[in-house]
Amino acid sequence: MQTATVQWIGEQRFLATSPSGHGVLIDSDRESNKAPGPMELVLMALGACTATDIVIILGKKRQKLESLEVVCSGERASEPPTVWKKLEILYRLRGALDEGAVKHAIALSEEKYCSVAAMLQKTAKVTWRYELLPAK
Repeated sequence: MQTATVQWIGEQRFLATSPSGHGVLIDSDRESNKAPGPMELVLMALGACTATDIVIILGKKRQKLESLEVVCSGERASEPPTVWKKLEILYRLRGALDEGAVKHAIALSEEKYCSVAAMLQKTAKVTWRYELLPAK
């Protein structure tokens, strides 16, 4: 079993420590906005999870990926609990890339590998799209 800890450090701020020992400051007060809030971290985790899949899969397909940006946008429920109800993932990829390989990598992330997306799909409609940018 993995264990994370969250230590209150004052106001609505917390220091979270991951199971691997890394610390992250969290600020639940969106007015003071001193650090990401918990639901923002969920969006960031979604982006990082699927980005990792894309980099690994395209690497195995011997694609020449120069850059990757993943933009995760979402809408939350209006009533508590204000879970994510709609999420969009936009991939901006640059390089000498085969479009079929990109589509396949995204499909594998969506359908098989991205654990964060798999959890979020229990409450949210998740859509995926991409933009291929020319190699530099």
